[in-house]
Amino acid sequence: MPLGAASAPRLQSPFLCCPLKSPCSSPSKSARSSTLQSPRRPPYPLVIAADLDANTITAISVGLVSVAVGIGIPAFYESQIDNASKRDNTQPCFPCSGSGAQRCRFCEGTGSVTVDLGGGEKEVSPCINCDSAGSLTCTTCQGSGIQPRYLDRREFKDDD
Repeated sequence: MPLGAASAPRLQSPFLCCPLKSPCSSPSKSARSSTLQSPRRPPYPLVIAADLDANTITAISVGLVSVAVGIGIPAFYESQIDNASKRDNTQPCFPCSGSGAQRCRFCEGTGSVTVDLGGGEKEVSPCINCDSAGSLTCTTCQGSGIQPRYLDRREFKDDD
């Protein structure tokens, strides 16, 4: 190389197995014979194993597990909901024992309310809660007598 010519900078990194070299014009005969005996190095740099400490490995592992759990749990619940919707629901309603009606709590199933006015006087009037029927439609099963599934019991409203 002439003295006045600038040489290309050599790139060095602890992650590279050989630094990048500027291409030579033509190798000499002795250089050719040495390359034939030793394995030829690729013209591009190879990345060798990165030096990672325990905290970095832990952070990467936690990140990967978090992503897997974040995807896995909703997928699991979605499959369980799909499987449950395919099965028939035959479980009787708990509050009404499968009858579809509940006894009125004001008149205790009589259809009339007795009020003690004092002095031995009592007034009997029709129950305004159940319209003197003595029972009300079960609010859990809406009168069907079948216990609704958990998500079916909730009323979801769009607040937008």
